[in-house]
Formats: sequence, C-alpha cells, structure tokens
Amino acid sequence: MKKFKNKKKKFNFKIIFYGLMFLLSFNATMKLCLGDKREDKEYLLSMLLGDMLKNENIIISSLSAKLSEPKEMIYSSLNKIVNKDNLSVFSNIEDDDFNYEEEKTNYIEDPNPINVDKPIVYIYNSHQTEEYSSSNPLDYSVKPNVMIASYVMKEYMNNNGIPAIVETANIKDFLTNNGLKYNKSYVASKYYIEQVLNKYDSIEYLIDLHRDSATIDKTLYEQDGKSYARILFVVGMEHDGYESNLNLATTLNERIKAKYPGISRGISKKSGSNVNGIYNQDMSENAMLIEIGGVDNEIEEVYNTINAISEIIVEYIKEQNNG
Repeated sequence: MKKFKNKKKKFNFKIIFYGLMFLLSFNATMKLCLGDKREDKEYLLSMLLGDMLKNENIIISSLSAKLSEPKEMIYSSLNKIVNKDNLSVFSNIEDDDFNYEEEKTNYIEDPNPINVDKPIVYIYNSHQTEEYSSSNPLDYSVKPNVMIASYVMKEYMNNNGIPAIVETANIKDFLTNNGLKYNKSYVASKYYIEQVLNKYDSIEYLIDLHRDSATIDKTLYEQDGKSYARILFVVGMEHDGYESNLNLATTLNERIKAKYPGISRGISKKSGSNVNGIYNQDMSENAMLIEIGGVDNEIEEVYNTINAISEIIVEYIKEQNNG
C-alpha cells in the first residue's frame, strides 16, 4: 500500500501582507473622503460625475455619506492629470454670493404643516435666511425671513384650490454636512427639486422665493392705504429652454401690473459673467424666481404682496388647467 506524505500548503505571506496593506489603505482613504452623516448625499457624487461619464445613468444606492469637498475629491481621483479649474464637470455647479453666516435669522419651521397628496406647486427658498425688518412680526414670534413668505404663499394657494407644498429641509445643514461653501446654495436646492419631482409627478410649477438686497426706496409701494413689498422676477438666460420661463414671467408680470400697478419692478434677465444665469430654472419650463421686497421691508408688507402675487398665480394656473 502506497503511503502518501502529508504535505502542508505553504502560504504566500508576502501576498497576504500586501493584500492587508491595500485594504487598510483603501479603508483609510475612504474615511478621509467620506463622512458619516445623511443618507441622501449620493446625489452630489452622481451629479459631479455625470458630465465625465457622458450622461450615463448612475445609481449609487444607500451611500450613507457626507461628502467633504467633492471637487477636491474628484480632482484627487484624477491624479491631478488635468487642471481642476478647467474640468467641465464643475461648470454645471451654480455659484451665488449668498452667505448664510452673515444672516441673523435661522431656519423657521412651518407653523401650519399640512399633508398634500398631489401638489401642483412646489415652493422653496434657495436662500432660506434672507431676512426682513422685524419691528412688526405679525403672528410669528421670530425674526422674519423669506421662509415665512413661502409659508404664507402655500396657505393662500391651498385655501384657493391650488395644492402647494413648501420645502422644509434645512439648506444650511445640507451645505454644512457636505462640506460645501455657502455660495453653493443652488446645488442644495437643485437636489431637493429633484427629490420632490421624483416623489410627485403632479408638480407643474417651481417657485423659488427670495428677498432682494435693494433698499426701501426701491422696494416699497403703497396702494389704497396698503403698503406692499415690491417684487422682481428673475430669469436665468443661460440654459436651453429659458424662453418658456421668460414667457411665464412676462405673463405674470403683465397681469400683476394690470391689477396691482406699481408692485412689480419688472423682469431681470440674467446672463454673462459674474451671474448665475440658470438658477435651477432648467428643471422646469414653469420655473420662477421671485424677489419679494428688500432688506427694509416689514413682514406685513411682504404678507400683502404674497397675497397679491399668489392671487395672480392661482388665477393663471386655474386657467391653464381648465384650458
């Protein structure tokens, strides 16, 4: 009977060693790149990579991460072969000059939250803490900001047959949790626009409410013993399809001028250097950016204006839906 020797297998410790070193290195690298908060931040990475992958559909599932300086992360992953300032992937990230740290107000919760199953209008504030004068805060025991204008508009629309919702996510928290500077507010609001459009196929209109930096001599109007905060429509001209947004702003502007002459400051068409030029209005042919009043306006004046412009928008939407 033939005897077989029991040969022990020799492990290649060098391979194991290098394998472990690779895993440890990879793990450390990922920890440097990724934080530990907010499950919904996979959007930022897919958005940044979208151009480089030639618009292929990327689905990054369950990436529970905080992205620290995504621009630097992608730049590093490219091994610095190209100049990061020339990467086309960053050309779609809209800048603005708003700085949340300079504002004195904070995020304001919706004082009257309601459930809307099939909203038609989505109201949001890319700059949630743009503030108004606080000498007459109405029913709100807080320093008033533009979020209050959104809540007032939402209530008016729902009370008049147009289902509307307001974005209640905290934009400043989004930016902080993603290591983004405050001049990336439109990146944050774009994320939430996409979220709400995916959730509600009933949404037809996007309204981004802002407060202008103009002073009282340009933003106050009085009519029939009532004071109003004047409005300004802003249209980004640097995206395909801006014409539909411009047509909508023009129509609404003409209507409010006819019914409330003097309230509107007109339409500001934005393009060229040192401006955003898009303002996420490429997300819908019915996207609006409306500046409501300025830094010196009282919240009561804002309230009067919101009711006036909401009346015009409600009438327009009802006509479109019945037509």
